[in-house]
Amino acid sequence: MQIIIRADIPGYFSIQVPYDRAIIAAIKSLPLWAWAPQKAAWIVPESSTTITKFLEAVWKTGRFTAPEQPSDSTFDIPPMHMEHPSPKPGFLSTTKDSAISPEKASASALGLAPPHPIQESQKGTRLQSRTFQIHASAPSVSPLMQEYVEALAARHYSKRTLQAYRQWLDRFLGAYPSRHPRSLGGAEINEFLSRLAVEGKVASSTQNQALAAILFFFRTILRNPVDDFSEVIRAKKPKRLPVVMSRREVKQLISELEGDKRLAAAMMYGTGLRLQECLELRVQDVDFEMNEVLVRNGKGGKDRITMLPASLKPDLIQHLKLVKAIHEQDLADGFGQVPVPNAIDRKYPNAVKDWAWQWIFPQERRWKNAQTGQQGRYHMDPSIMQRAVSEAKLRAGITKRISCHTFRHSFATHLLEGGYDIRTVQELLGHSDVKTTMIYTHVLNRGPSGVISPADVMF
Repeated sequence: MQIIIRADIPGYFSIQVPYDRAIIAAIKSLPLWAWAPQKAAWIVPESSTTITKFLEAVWKTGRFTAPEQPSDSTFDIPPMHMEHPSPKPGFLSTTKDSAISPEKASASALGLAPPHPIQESQKGTRLQSRTFQIHASAPSVSPLMQEYVEALAARHYSKRTLQAYRQWLDRFLGAYPSRHPRSLGGAEINEFLSRLAVEGKVASSTQNQALAAILFFFRTILRNPVDDFSEVIRAKKPKRLPVVMSRREVKQLISELEGDKRLAAAMMYGTGLRLQECLELRVQDVDFEMNEVLVRNGKGGKDRITMLPASLKPDLIQHLKLVKAIHEQDLADGFGQVPVPNAIDRKYPNAVKDWAWQWIFPQERRWKNAQTGQQGRYHMDPSIMQRAVSEAKLRAGITKRISCHTFRHSFATHLLEGGYDIRTVQELLGHSDVKTTMIYTHVLNRGPSGVISPADVMF
C-alpha cells in the first residue's frame, strides 16, 4: 500500500490513497478536508499539525509496519502520541522482532521518505518538498483471519457473505484491541451485540448477521462453542409488508427506462428474478424453445427454473444480437473474456471466450487486469440499475418506496391475484419455506379478513 502526499497547491496538501475505508476515515478526521475530483486526491490544509494528526490516525488503523532500516533523511515530524501504552501486536517490528515504543513512532517509523531531502529553515516556513511518499507493507492479515476467510470460502459462502462476515469480525475484534481473540467469550459477544441494538439501533437482521459471523469464528476457527446469549439485548424485528406496485405503476415505471435497463427491469418483473440474479444471467441460461430461464447459484447457492415471458422474447433476441456483435468485436481486438465459475477455465480454456458464457447484460467498458494486461467484460454493475430505477420512479411520479426488488414483490403478488396457487409461486421465487411466500397473501388482503365464513354462506 502506498500513500502519496504532495504540497502542490498553495496552502494545501493533496493526499492520494488507494480505496481503504480505514485510511479514508483517517482523512475525514482532519479539519477542512475536501475531495478534489480533478486531481483524484483529498485536499487538507498544509501544516505539520495536519500531517501529524493524519499519521496518528493512519497509525491506529494497523495497516502499516515500520521498515526494517528507517532512512535517516526522513521528514522530521513531531512524535506521535498513542492512546495505548504499547503498540498493538504486529504494528511495528524490526529485524530483531523488538517492539518500537509509541513515543518513537514518528514519520520515520512509518517510512515517510521524500525523494529529495527536505529542509525547513525556519519554523512556519512552507515545505520545500513537492512530493513525498509513505510506503507501507500490505495490510497484515492475522493467521486467524486468514483461516477464517479460507474456511468461509471452503464452504462455498458467497462473495458478498464472505465480505460481510469479515467486516463484522473486524468490528468485533476491533472493539477489544488489547485482547487476544482466544480470551474473548460469551460476555464480550453479549456486550457487542447489545451495543449494536442500543447504541447502533441496527435492525434485527443486521444483529443476527453479526452474531452468525462471530459464532462462525468461535466455533470453526477457535473451536470454542459459545452458547450463552441470554443477556443479549435483541433488536426488535418489525413485521413489515413488502411494497408492491400495481400493474399500471409497473408499466409506467418500465416505460421511463431505456435500452438494456428497460429490458432488465422487464425481466425482473416478468420472471421474479432478484437484481443480482438478473444481471448474472448468461446467454446459455435462457431457453427460447422451452420458454425457460435457468437461475444458477441463486440465494443460498440454489438453482431454479422460472418462465420466460413470451412478450419479452422479441426484445431479448434483438438485444442478444447487439451483445453478440460487441462480443465479436472484442474477440477481433484480442479480448472477449468473461469470468467463469469454479475451475471451468482450467478444464475448458476456451470457455472464457465462448458466446454461451457471455453475460446477457454486459458492462459498457472492458475491465483490465493490471497485472496481466488482459481485458474482458463483466456484467452491468448493480448500482447502475438501482440508480436508473430510482430516477425512473421520480420521472413517473410514483411516491412509493420502490427499488429493484419491488419488481420481484410485484411479480409474486400479481401471480397470486391471477389465481395461481402459492406452491407454484414458491417454486418460481425459489423460497425454501412456503411461509416466506405467504407474506404476499397479506398484501392481497387474503388473511382472516379476506376469508368468507361458512356461516355467511349458510345463513
